[in-house]
Amino acid sequence: MSSATAVRRLKLLTRTIGTGTRIGNMKHHVTIIGSGNWGSAIAKIVAENTKANPDVFHEEVKMWVFEEQYQLSPSHPRYDRSKHSGSQNLTSIINGLHENPKYLPGVALPANLFATPSLPDAVSEASILIFNVPHQFVSNICRQINGSCLPYARAISCIKGVDVSPDGISLFSDTIGRKLGIYCGALSGANIASEVAAEKFSETTIAYAPPEGPTEDFPEGLTPVPEELPAVDHALFKTLFHRPYFHVRVVSDVAGVSLGGALKNIVALAAGFVDGLEWGDNAKAAVMRVGLLEMRKFGKMFFAQSCKSATFTEESCGVADLITSCNGGRNHKCAMLSVRTGKSIETVEGEELNGQKLQGTITAREVNVYLRNKGLEDEFPLFTAVCRILNGEANVESLPQLIETD
Repeated sequence: MSSATAVRRLKLLTRTIGTGTRIGNMKHHVTIIGSGNWGSAIAKIVAENTKANPDVFHEEVKMWVFEEQYQLSPSHPRYDRSKHSGSQNLTSIINGLHENPKYLPGVALPANLFATPSLPDAVSEASILIFNVPHQFVSNICRQINGSCLPYARAISCIKGVDVSPDGISLFSDTIGRKLGIYCGALSGANIASEVAAEKFSETTIAYAPPEGPTEDFPEGLTPVPEELPAVDHALFKTLFHRPYFHVRVVSDVAGVSLGGALKNIVALAAGFVDGLEWGDNAKAAVMRVGLLEMRKFGKMFFAQSCKSATFTEESCGVADLITSCNGGRNHKCAMLSVRTGKSIETVEGEELNGQKLQGTITAREVNVYLRNKGLEDEFPLFTAVCRILNGEANVESLPQLIETD
């Protein structure tokens, strides 16, 4: 952390505690960073729960939106020619309609949810930050936030990816924590955004386990949450996220929860290839079995001190998310259509996702670079096969041979 950033954070902490302007009524402010389909669905849940728990949370929830121009369709039931004849800022449309028509159309958002295009404004009062952005934008977003967020803020990452470079691999929850000097947990589960937003029953897993003392990432320890605020613990996060239609289990295995959400996207691509070839359920089950083993092996190999095998086999973030993603997720869909149409998966992505990006293709390639540099590609034949197919180095029909092991 730069000295200038440290000074800004100290001033912010002093002003917050000294004047009581931010915590005088002893409630948590919550901000969502991101407004895609999953970000908007999570924002809906959170805003419902802040309103339902006024003794713990401020009712108003802010949602940071990457500002863009959007033209509301004349077929929209609330289209008004006098207001919507031209393109408008997406934030204005969201706040006016209480709907995100671009990324989560047809779903009513709570009136206490407010979209803002300003990252500093979105985070400046928030004691709880929820990150829900494509993982390739995390570092830049953290740079914009650094120095603006409260030093005692706590965060949850809903980002389904891992931060991979040729030299190392880390969780996005750890990346966020290091860059902002705050602790960040993780949320992941069998959660197709449109189904959650439609209030169809589902469940998720939240991992939260802040260190109790100094660590390598926090050599001076975490800035404590002021005693005037409700304790930030497993119970608070269950209160913030649990709904009758969205059940929550809170655990301490941040690595397992994060890796489950990231690596299952690679397996979902393989399942999509299989369905594109119309090989049937037996073939897809075989791919899923191998994929689950590789997910667990990856966690135990590279995060041995914290990752638990049971997280992959017993929690929603593991086997349940894998099942869902291999049957109905966007990675599966685009891989399947790529095989059926003969188009590249990048072309299908552009045609099907309304400007959003697949996480599976990015994760597959980044993980492969890491494994190749470690000389471990053969230890993960399914992960390796998916990357080779994506890169045009192998054809889809060879998948059974590529994943066969002695």
